[in-house]
Amino acid sequence: MSKEEFEQRWARKGLREMLSAVEESMEDVKEALDGFEGHIDNWKEQFRDYVKMSLSSTMDKVNELFDSHKDKLSDRNDALEAMLMALKEETMATTLALSTRIEELEGELALCRAAVGEGVSSAALSNEYVPKPKKFVGTRSACDVDNFL
Repeated sequence: MSKEEFEQRWARKGLREMLSAVEESMEDVKEALDGFEGHIDNWKEQFRDYVKMSLSSTMDKVNELFDSHKDKLSDRNDALEAMLMALKEETMATTLALSTRIEELEGELALCRAAVGEGVSSAALSNEYVPKPKKFVGTRSACDVDNFL
């Protein structure tokens, strides 16, 4: 065996050992990746559960808030309907009272028209001439006024 053959065998042997070491390392990496894949799948599942729980909790809070506002609005609606009914009744009562008063006034107006039309009025409604006093042309003194009073 020559020196060259020996070196080639030695180099092959070194390459084989290195290849063997790389293959072993690759197997270790594959095992580690398989372990990580399991962890990743576990983390995905945990994250999915957390998101579901968070969304469920948020939906519950939103539904509670919605129900609360719905109840408040329903109560306000009921109060407004009651106020509207009271206002309607008051308007009807006022309309009835005004209607009755209008009928009374129409009756009084008819009586007034009848009285004026028949000339029943005893008071003098004619435009008679009333003379106006004459203008004072004399002198006035405060003493005369005091004496007059």
